[in-house]
Parts: sequence; structure tokens; C-alpha cells
Amino acid sequence: MARFIIEGGNPLHGELSPQGAKNEALQVICATLLTSQKITISNIPEISDVLKLIEILRFLGTSVERLAKGVYTFQSESIQIDLLKSEQFFAQAGNLRGSLMIVGPMLGRFGIGIIPQPGGDKIGRRRLDTHFRGFEALGAKFTFDEAESSYRVEAKQLKGCYMLLDEASVTGTANLVMAATLATGTTTIYNAACEPYLQQLCKMLISMGANIQGVGSNLLTIHGVSSLTGCNHLLLPDMIEVGSFIGLAAMTGSDITIRNVGFDQLGIIPESFRRFGIQMNLKGDDLHIPSQEHYEIESFIDGSILTVADAPWPGLTPDLLSIFLVIATQARGSVLIHQKMFESRLFFVDRLIDMGAKIILCDPHRATVIGLDKTHQLRGIRMSSPDIRAGVALLIAALSATGKSTIDYIEQIDRGYENIDFRLNAIGAKIIRE
Repeated sequence: MARFIIEGGNPLHGELSPQGAKNEALQVICATLLTSQKITISNIPEISDVLKLIEILRFLGTSVERLAKGVYTFQSESIQIDLLKSEQFFAQAGNLRGSLMIVGPMLGRFGIGIIPQPGGDKIGRRRLDTHFRGFEALGAKFTFDEAESSYRVEAKQLKGCYMLLDEASVTGTANLVMAATLATGTTTIYNAACEPYLQQLCKMLISMGANIQGVGSNLLTIHGVSSLTGCNHLLLPDMIEVGSFIGLAAMTGSDITIRNVGFDQLGIIPESFRRFGIQMNLKGDDLHIPSQEHYEIESFIDGSILTVADAPWPGLTPDLLSIFLVIATQARGSVLIHQKMFESRLFFVDRLIDMGAKIILCDPHRATVIGLDKTHQLRGIRMSSPDIRAGVALLIAALSATGKSTIDYIEQIDRGYENIDFRLNAIGAKIIRE
């Protein structure tokens, strides 16, 4: 088990470049299973979750070549379907939630998909009904093996249909779109997710020969084709990392420029930080966050306390609520953080309270933060990283705190952030990895 030892209270200064988008990488890498031809993907973040997925594809028979840092070719010409039933596949896939998106392309191309109960962050229930009910609507037979906790779908040939998703699930939509590209007839998906990552997946599939209409909306129409070809694809910058760096600059009173942020794809994120009083300047596609001693949270126009809540795109992504909660601890004013999607994601506030933050955990979904306005700095403590996003939020808190902090189980952070200690140390942070 690795840990970070952080000496807090040091303002940072310099430039940071966001990695490629993790959530997009997991989707488009799975999409390479849809064709036997070679696909080149660039700007892949070399983080543990992505590298684990690449190893799963290698095990199944995909030929993978690393051309340069972040640039990989994939050719799924010799997939061994029987390996889906192997102990090694179950062990690998069971440790990675992103492996769930293997099912759609495997079902579409080979007529079968098997997956164990997937792993990932322990942030509450993350049901899979949307995926498998959608596969059933396309004509697949679904079975659940209770003894092995595994899911199986089979179909000789998927058939297009109309479906109304019960939730705008990003991974669910991705899985169903990939399966539907090789189905016969037309598939219409209403209440589809429309996050930039999903848009990128659709654009990649279109460049492979898929016929998809409505990209960027919540109504997707997929006209099935008989086969798909290879392509080249470039990943977007990771919007979650961009948001993390904005929060880092605010909490530590730092002057940071974030390079090539993909501003047009950030949606409501910059405006949400501005509502916390955080200044930022856009220069080309670079985002400059100047050092500011104080930042003040807005109230609603009737004077009531601001509520920040997650919502499907174009609403605020739930992956950034942990960051907003942390920066609120040192703001001027108060805010209610409402995490609607996951009932365990706010439990990390206990660590912040131990550091001196004023937070009332109202229930598993809501926390009220009373800002300290930097009159009292957080203090360093020993803690552990419960999931990727909370882990980075705690790292930001530790960098702003007085004294020394230790964060155990940083493997969780490494799942989503590439060499985060090395990159932050380069602009003045004091982080030791043990």
C-alpha cells in the first residue's frame, strides 16, 4: 500500500496540462472490439484503470502496441471468446468497473457478452439494470449466475428497436450504442446520456462507419451496419482534472495556468466555480486562475443559501462535487452540496471535519458547508483515500492545510490521476510518495 506525505501551506505557481479524459478512454478502448481492423487512439491517460482495461483486451486477444506516451494501436482480429469464462478474466474484470463496457461490443460483434460483478469506487449502489434491460430490448437473452455473481447476454443477431432508458446512464448509453451499431434495423434510444465523452464515442464510431444521428442530444438514432472499420481518434482533455486544478488553485491561493483545457467542452463547470467567487481568465484555450486571498460564494437571488447539485449533462458532473465541497470549506459564505446520484460519496467529510472544517452532514446525500474564509486554515492529519474523486479532494485539502498530512491508499488516486504528485511538485507542492 502506498501513501502520500504532504507538507501543506505552500502556494503553487506554474502551468499544468490536463491528461486525456479517463471516462472517454474507457469507452473508446472498448469500442475497438467492434472491428478486426486497426484503431489508433491518442492522448490516452496512462492511469491504472485504463492500463487494466488495456490488459483485459490483450488477454482476450486484442493486439495492442504502444507507439508513444499516450498513443496506442488496437487490433481485435483474433478475439478468443472462450476466455470470457476464464478465472483470469473474471479476476481482471471484477476489479474494474469500466470493464462492463466490453459487453456491448462483444454482444454486437460476437453474439455473447459475459462480465462478473464489476468493481470500482465504493460510493453506493451503481445498478446495471439500464445496460441489461437495453440488451434485452435489442433481442438478447439475459441470465444472472448467482453463484459466480456474473452476468451473461447472448443473441444470434441483435435487432434494432425503440427504447426509453429509465436513467440517462453514461456507461449504459455507451454500451447500448456500441451494441446497436451492428444490429439489424434502426435503434432509437431516448433519454440517452449526452456527455462530451459519449459524444466523442459516437464520433469515433461514425468515423468507423457507424450511422448515428442525434449526437449531443438525448435522442440517438442508430441505423445498424454490417461491419465497422479502423480509424484514428484523439481524446479530449479530462474535464474532471481541469476542475480539480481550478479547485486546487483556489484552496491554496495559487497562480496556476491550465493549458489546453478544451474550454468549449467544459459546459457549466467554469460558471459553477465562478459562483464560488473564483476568478479565471481564458486565454485562447488556456485557463488562468490568478492567486486570490479570498473568494465568496454567491447566494440565490432571493438571498437563500446556494445549492450545488449534480445532474446529467449538461448539468454539473457528480465527479466534481467532492472538489466543490472542499473549496467551500475555505470560502466566504455557506453552501449546500447535494449529491443526488450516490449515497456514500459524501462520507469522506469526516476527514475534513477532523481537519477543522465546518460541515454538517445532513444525510447521505446532502452536506452544508460553512466557509472559514481562510481565517482558520485546515490542519494536517492522517487519512485514507476512499475513492478517486474524494482522494483528490483530500489531497487538495492537505496541500492547503498547515502542517503535515498523510493520505493512505493512494492507489485510489492513481486510478484516475496520472503522476499527480510529480506534476504538482513541479509547480511547488511538497508531496512525498512512500
